[in-house]
Amino acid sequence: KWYRKAAEQGYADTQYDLGVMYANGEGVIQDDKQAVKWYRKAAEQGHAQAQSNLGVMYDNGQGVIQDYKQAAKWYRKAAEQGYADTQYNLGVMYANGEGVIQDDKQAVKWYRKAAEQGHAQAQSNLGVMYDNGQGVIQDYKQAAKWYRKAAEQGYAQAQYNLGVMYAKGEGVIQDDKQAAKWYRKAAEQGYAQAQYNLGVKYANGEGVIQDDKQAVKWYRKAAEQGHAQAQAYLGLMYANGQGVPKDYVMVHMYWNIAAVSGYKDAIKGRGLIEKKMTSSQIAEAQKLARDWMSKH
Repeated sequence: KWYRKAAEQGYADTQYDLGVMYANGEGVIQDDKQAVKWYRKAAEQGHAQAQSNLGVMYDNGQGVIQDYKQAAKWYRKAAEQGYADTQYNLGVMYANGEGVIQDDKQAVKWYRKAAEQGHAQAQSNLGVMYDNGQGVIQDYKQAAKWYRKAAEQGYAQAQYNLGVMYAKGEGVIQDDKQAAKWYRKAAEQGYAQAQYNLGVKYANGEGVIQDDKQAVKWYRKAAEQGHAQAQAYLGLMYANGQGVPKDYVMVHMYWNIAAVSGYKDAIKGRGLIEKKMTSSQIAEAQKLARDWMSKH
């Protein structure tokens, strides 16, 4: 009520606040169009957060027809005021060529501005640009530097990427213990590729004490998120009785799931294991695979 009274008098801060109330349905019925209306009023007065939020609304097509050019326009206005979130968002627009002509150098420019303000996703993305040599000369040390900054803020993708750098010895001294450390941090946040890689570390005893049960644990977590290779390797653990009892039904089940997920080698493996199974075992495995896929 009181925000509205101030907003109607042209007070930008409360126009923005009223937009937030409508966006979240707090104190009013949730209404994206009203949120856009009040964000726009504040944005046109130069309110950086309102400009950023208005950009998001155009980006996602909330309360307005989706329009990447308008999103980029409002992101730029906030970004030029030093607003880190929209500097990052504008970088993404340039990286993807959405609303602007695709331009890796511009992406790097805006990622850097946000990264230097401590924006974790921008730091991670800037690391990727250095890692791949996009918009900058490829530089693994710079990639590792920016990954580390984001990783230390708990950003899972950067933790995983930093683990890869340590595993390969790119930009840092090769160190399997450090690789396992950073994989674990990302894995514990549910990052599937890190869970799989940590499983491989335990299976091979790289940077950790070799432990098949731990390998199975992490393969299973990744498998449940649809990671095809983890599904296949989990089947292999059952085939060899590593960390789990040997069980052809479970092997067939996981290789069937991996095959559906697109892991082609699992198709051949499934065919070979069927030669060691009875028809009832195969039927049971197929039912378990259907139930598993329905659940996960």
